[in-house]
Amino acid sequence: MKQGIHPNYDYVVFRDRGADFAFLTRSTATSAETVEWEDGRTYPVIDVQISSASHPFWTGKNRVLDDEGRVAKFYKRYGQKGR
Repeated sequence: MKQGIHPNYDYVVFRDRGADFAFLTRSTATSAETVEWEDGRTYPVIDVQISSASHPFWTGKNRVLDDEGRVAKFYKRYGQKGR
């Protein structure tokens, strides 16, 4: 490999706060925020909105994120009647 052109590939913790789930993996992503992991070492932590612990495909539970569709919101905002 050429030296000096590749990003740093190191351990990072990805954390899903909504599901209280975190995992340690290697990545080129980094963060200024850190967390102490189970092994006693400190790693950079990246917060994600959804992970396998909270995704409907993996959990089998549906979550309603949007009660009203985008088209209905458009019609409501601009006063046109929906079809």
